[in-house]
Amino acid sequence: MPLFSNRDLVPFAPGQNDTDVVVNGLHFNLTTLNYFNYTLYSNGTLSNGSDCWLVFNNYQPLMNMNGTFTNGTSCYSPVFGLGDHGKAGVVFATLFATSIMVTLVNLRKHGKRFLPKEKRWRAVGRRWQWYWMLYIAACGLISSFMSIDVDRYYVQSTPLILQSFFYCLMLPGLMASVWEGVRHWGSWQERQIIDRDPQALSAHSTRQSQEFWIPLVFYLFAWLNVFLTIPRSWTPIELQRSPEQQEFTARPTATDVRFKAAGILAVAGLIVICYSLEHSIYRYCARPSGGLRYRTFYVSAAPTKFKMAITILAVRIGYTIASSFEWSISPFKYDVNSGWIFGLGYAPALLMIVVFNIYGYFEPNEDQVLIAQHAERDQAADSELGIGPKKPNWWKTLRPDYRSPTLDENGRLRSLAAEIGGGRPTQRKIENYIQLGTMRTHYLDDCDTEESAGHDAKVSGSSGNTRTGNIIPPANRHSSGAESIMTRSSSDSISPSAPPQKVKSMLDI
Repeated sequence: MPLFSNRDLVPFAPGQNDTDVVVNGLHFNLTTLNYFNYTLYSNGTLSNGSDCWLVFNNYQPLMNMNGTFTNGTSCYSPVFGLGDHGKAGVVFATLFATSIMVTLVNLRKHGKRFLPKEKRWRAVGRRWQWYWMLYIAACGLISSFMSIDVDRYYVQSTPLILQSFFYCLMLPGLMASVWEGVRHWGSWQERQIIDRDPQALSAHSTRQSQEFWIPLVFYLFAWLNVFLTIPRSWTPIELQRSPEQQEFTARPTATDVRFKAAGILAVAGLIVICYSLEHSIYRYCARPSGGLRYRTFYVSAAPTKFKMAITILAVRIGYTIASSFEWSISPFKYDVNSGWIFGLGYAPALLMIVVFNIYGYFEPNEDQVLIAQHAERDQAADSELGIGPKKPNWWKTLRPDYRSPTLDENGRLRSLAAEIGGGRPTQRKIENYIQLGTMRTHYLDDCDTEESAGHDAKVSGSSGNTRTGNIIPPANRHSSGAESIMTRSSSDSISPSAPPQKVKSMLDI
């Protein structure tokens, strides 16, 4: 990455007369240059504050009388070759782009539902970690890709601002990704406990109030970090066209009090993440009785991926704070050593994405884990009751006494199904029978059963039947009630000599 010489004013070389000057071997009209406020600088640029042209070596623009240039090359053009900074940017941009595809695969795997929706345990809760990882990868991709133009531009401009802007956006995303992973891990432990015993965590404690306030406190620190770094004027960052501009314009902006305060707030967010992890371990993990294991309980019980992620995040935050005090290692310095910005800036973000994706690839979907736990508990309960394991559907076909249905039996079943109907037509047909009073539901209460029994007794008494005055036994109350209602709906007067009704299908009962 080239270093510019001092950007001092250079007088125009005299030409053939008083109104003629020579710039890089070309003749310019001095009156026109002065009219449009063009100034020649020692770094080989001709600028009036709005337009800037290269006027060194083979860059020889021609100026017209109206102030326009022909065959000119703007100062904000990629004129240099790709250096170490740009090559590292290409590598990291490729890795961030690849991580997006892997993260999408894990998002689909862990965000898919295999159990019915529950009001408390929503699938979006376990997706937020992957959403933030996609956000980190997108910011890292844009920022590292912009480093290519930072390396190639002769005078720094928009690429340096874009690189710095998306670089700052990565830190809140890193914090949120680790936070959502830790938060959901605690929620997952709670879900498993409640799934085994709904009353296991019913005792009154400060657990619920802490789980309400901790997320609010964390996101307060995260958003304050965003507000202190992003909403600002980024123009001073690109004013690094000479050592003087770097020292007196870019450096004070990159090391101001807002960047220092943002780094300290990031540390506060990291402390909240550690406290949330400790809270989940304390509430949902069984503690050992004593000894050395009890002293190291909170460290040993924490998942390895979170210990790695918290360490990586601490390195990234540490570099952010250090760069806000020391300009020579600042990622906003266009010619900073590539090892600082890529080794301590982009590498932690990429490494965190890799860690979470590797663990996400090997960890199963939580709904599938709960289904397997349900099956294990059912099997244990069956074993206690002396019930053998359930056989799969294909097991009966291996039995020697198994006989597949014949064609006649299949035809009889199809005819019965056609007579009754299926789906919504069957439901409507049953509803019509109930509404017309032709049939009763099987869920009769005691009052309706006694009513039907008394009515049958009166009918039998008035017809001179040998069972006069007898009450139908309770075992036959349901069928008798249905028969009486069916008889009342068919005719107003009952004849004892009427032939019995033939039952054609289940709908006639």
